[in-house]
Amino acid sequence: VQLQASGGGLVQAGGSLRLSCAASGFTFSRYAMGWFRQAPGKEREFVAAISWGGASTNSADSVKGRFTISRDDAKNTLYLQMNNLKFEDTAVYYCAKDSKSFRFLVGAPVALDVWGQGTQVTVSS
Repeated sequence: VQLQASGGGLVQAGGSLRLSCAASGFTFSRYAMGWFRQAPGKEREFVAAISWGGASTNSADSVKGRFTISRDDAKNTLYLQMNNLKFEDTAVYYCAKDSKSFRFLVGAPVALDVWGQGTQVTVSS
């Protein structure tokens, strides 16, 4: 079971990036997935989540209206489209898998059993 995050980089404030998370070793479509981030000196925090099947999404207030989570089950890939990036979005971004299949998504997922390696997003002001 593996998650491979990619797409991070250096971008100016106001710019955009799209992160991808390629999944393998499990039936991707059956699991809710999430994005989290960790800035230097801070704890890891929830960014966005999407239910299995993609019908439901949740996101942190700090990214609402700017970030969009989506999934392509045919490609076993999770995405995070990030627009109007701010300096405070600078962090390492991680994708993660819910530990239980077909779980109903309520708020931020709390039981995650597989994490990607992280991809660095740096926003210059």
